[in-house]
This record gives sequence, structure tokens and C-alpha cells, in this order.
Amino acid sequence: SKEDINPLIGAAGVSAVPMAARVVNKVGLQANPQNFLLMHAMGPNVAGVLGSAVAAGILLALVG
Repeated sequence: SKEDINPLIGAAGVSAVPMAARVVNKVGLQANPQNFLLMHAMGPNVAGVLGSAVAAGILLALVG
């Protein structure tokens, strides 16, 4: 894409809500005090939770 993507957002894809997003926000603020990544980090964070739920459902369907 033509726009840069902050690589910290990828670290928020873990399903540890809301700590992964908070850590991303804190690291981003240390690098640049103008960064406010918390709400941007919550998107991948929630997607990680949904992905974990889907994977768990598939495993339960295969085992059960």
C-alpha cells in the first residue's frame, strides 16, 4: 500500500484483551508522544479473540 502501517499494530493481534493493546499503546507513546494507538490496536486485539474462538470451535467439533 502507499501508506505506512505501524508494525506495532501486529503485536496487538494476540487475544490478550486489553493488555496487548495497552502495551502497544505504551510502546508507541514512548517512541512518539503524538501516537495514540489504543483504539487502533483494539481492532486486531478483538480479531485475535474471534480467531481463537473459531479455532477452539473447530477443535471441539473435531474432538467431539
